[in-house]
Amino acid sequence: MDIEFTEEQEILRASVGKLLAEVCPQEYVQKCDTEAVPPREAYNSLAEKGWLGLILPEEYGGSDGSTVDLAILLEEAGRHYEELAVWMFRSMVWGAYALLCHGSEKQKSEFLPRIGSGEITVCFGLTEPGSGSDATALTTFAEKKNDHYLINGQKVFTSGMDISDYCLLVARTTKSNRQQEGITNFFIDTKTPGIEIRKIETLGHRGIGTTQVFYNDVKIPLDSVLGEVDNGWKAADQYLWYERLSLSAARYGAACSAFDYALEYAKGREQFGKPIGKFQAISHKLADMKVMLEVSKVLIYKFADQVGKGKATRHDAAILKLYTSEAYKTISDLGLQIYGGYGYCMEYPMQRFFRDSRLSVIGAGSSEIQRNIIAKSLGL
Repeated sequence: MDIEFTEEQEILRASVGKLLAEVCPQEYVQKCDTEAVPPREAYNSLAEKGWLGLILPEEYGGSDGSTVDLAILLEEAGRHYEELAVWMFRSMVWGAYALLCHGSEKQKSEFLPRIGSGEITVCFGLTEPGSGSDATALTTFAEKKNDHYLINGQKVFTSGMDISDYCLLVARTTKSNRQQEGITNFFIDTKTPGIEIRKIETLGHRGIGTTQVFYNDVKIPLDSVLGEVDNGWKAADQYLWYERLSLSAARYGAACSAFDYALEYAKGREQFGKPIGKFQAISHKLADMKVMLEVSKVLIYKFADQVGKGKATRHDAAILKLYTSEAYKTISDLGLQIYGGYGYCMEYPMQRFFRDSRLSVIGAGSSEIQRNIIAKSLGL
């Protein structure tokens, strides 16, 4: 597949890249990572320029951008700071895209302009202590009362819950013998009484990180329901396809940055009288890294095009997620090896890519689950 971007898309890429070079330099990224604080200033700068409203229709203050536009935006953000790109994706997909697909007119009017302006941010609550890869085994229950729902249960790995204004919560509303039935999506205020949030310390993704959330008799209004009651899994699954695209684009950008650091280091670091990049042991690593980047790029923009045309399949999404995640992890690992002892030092950026990339093959559908999906599509 030949990847051809329009003139407008090239301008998009250049504009975002220029802005992030100013508001998200590496010193700032290192500070966010070391101090475990979110890149709020960079996020707000992107919001002020309208980039968070990229996929929103003009009637809600957006640019009516395509899925390819979204991939370009997140790729560029990922090149500067993966955590920033992931924060953007959560609000744009779990917030904007989900509301566009299944929100009521009231919900769209109330929330979409505020998401696009950066006034509110959104996270996603799905995984539970007993339901990780087996996502539909969730037990958090929303019981309908007269004029409200009462939610009780526990979620884990709800990333960004502590800094988000709203959460797209997936809960069970009816007990059923079929796990995918009886599930409903809710768009809830994270400050609602009864919600307890605990930060989880993690190896990587320190800027935003993740949380454990307890729902204890959390009372929410009936109009918090997003989409159909008891038929929410089908919708959540649809959003997950956008997650595959968004995360792959963001991580591809981060992998490109890791490669650039490794290449620059290999050209400048001398041992035995010449740059280490002149040694075949190093040059072949860089060659392999470059091939993985090229394949990742094709898969991302092919899938973005397919999603935009309504032609994407679960098989395609699994291949994309599997390859780009494994490539990012491998590229970061090889980059650290090229840096040698310096790569192991916290003052150099390669250790951050190494730590952050490890999540890519675990979170949002592990590599093992993606292989299961691909194998099933082959009739195995």
